[in-house]
Amino acid sequence: MTDQPTGALDRRDLLKAGGFAAATAALFGLEQAARAASPRPHIVYILADDLGFADLGYRGSDIATPNIDRLAAGGLKLEEFYAQPMCTPTRAALMTGRYPMRYGLQMGVIPSGATYGLDTAELTLPAALKTAGYRTSLVGKWHLGHADRKYWPRQRGFDSFYGALIGEIDHFKHSSHGVVDWFRDNERVIEEGYDSELFGNEAVRQIGAHDPKSPLFLYLAFTAPHTPLQAPQRWLDRYAHIADENRRAYAAMVSAMDEQIGRVLKALEQRGMGRDTLVLFHSDNGGTRDKMFVGEGAVGGDLPASNGKLRAGKGTVYEGGVRVDAIAHWPGRIRPGTAKGPFHVVDMMPTIAKLAGASLAGGKPLDGMDIWPALSGAASPRTGLVLNIEPTTGSIREGDWKLVWYPALPAAVQLFNLAADPTESNDVAAANPAKVAELQAGVVKLAQEMVQPHFMTAALSATLSLPPAFPDGLGAGHSH
Repeated sequence: MTDQPTGALDRRDLLKAGGFAAATAALFGLEQAARAASPRPHIVYILADDLGFADLGYRGSDIATPNIDRLAAGGLKLEEFYAQPMCTPTRAALMTGRYPMRYGLQMGVIPSGATYGLDTAELTLPAALKTAGYRTSLVGKWHLGHADRKYWPRQRGFDSFYGALIGEIDHFKHSSHGVVDWFRDNERVIEEGYDSELFGNEAVRQIGAHDPKSPLFLYLAFTAPHTPLQAPQRWLDRYAHIADENRRAYAAMVSAMDEQIGRVLKALEQRGMGRDTLVLFHSDNGGTRDKMFVGEGAVGGDLPASNGKLRAGKGTVYEGGVRVDAIAHWPGRIRPGTAKGPFHVVDMMPTIAKLAGASLAGGKPLDGMDIWPALSGAASPRTGLVLNIEPTTGSIREGDWKLVWYPALPAAVQLFNLAADPTESNDVAAANPAKVAELQAGVVKLAQEMVQPHFMTAALSATLSLPPAFPDGLGAGHSH
């Protein structure tokens, strides 16, 4: 008898292993079949704010995120998940299932002084879910209109709202430009505490009070780690070894958010809702790498977010700006692993609505696709997607090809093959003129359909209405 190499398997071992694998697959299939007939899921949708692509523990970061890591280990990682380049556009795309170019929110964010918001003619995800009997709640950041109550969450399909309306607030004072931006439903409230912790408290409270027999949609939209870079002292102390002050505060903010996510997951388990809940997590855009896109407050020193090998960051259509960490987790229904192919945030509305049995009647044509089959193991149904279309930028992806076009002078056009060059280091536009022309034609067609960005109109109006910018001492004169 010959010696068997160490670590090798004989035929009996293989049969045992194969039998075990088959049994495991059969059990998983039985559980899926059983749960297919179960009530529609609770949905907890968690959104981070300006999170760097490489700034989670499961990606090898030095920032501790054990709860998000647990979601990733037990769920499906969507490695080619795309958002919009900035806060407002992504949130609008999520709420409508439509690209923001359809209603003028594709450029910039809604500034504190702006009066526009998400078009009230747009059907929103929470409004659709209410047709299926869901209780709908927003805990956290809205950023889809604040100057008129018609734009507020309670008027757009949410049964309850707790958090901030504007995009950037002081995390302890809950204010923007010295004005308190902290609400419960339609009323301003004055409260003390770190916003991420207050969001966690509210989410846990709502889950604890919820009847598990009734479906829940909880949209938990953190303000972290968006500037200003602030965190509780206990978290800053945990990262005392990080010399750079900005990176230390940023790391503390990410871990503080992760702690609250852990509390929410624990609350679901304690309420007996864990295995009946679809948990979705992603960032609204990539980490900020250019101070032009930091926000309304200045930040000194180096910007702390890391997008790893991805190019650029927030505010751009390069991968570092629009490709974000994303996880889908549902025990027994979503097999752990890595999803195949690209996805876009607009896909979430039709996917969730289909799972929930919600009606989309009365809504406008969607850009999103039902990606549930891909979350269940199939490949993404997408062959292409829009990264952004606005007067100064046009970018689309078709298959592995990605066009980045800056038509304003000085004009620039770039072409990347993401399969061969995921870091967008090699512009192959000159070598592929036919492909460039084809994709540019697609951008032009989309541009002809777009609504002009409200951001441009608001900025122009604000600039034209300002008083003359005379030197000191010459601005207070009166006409005769």
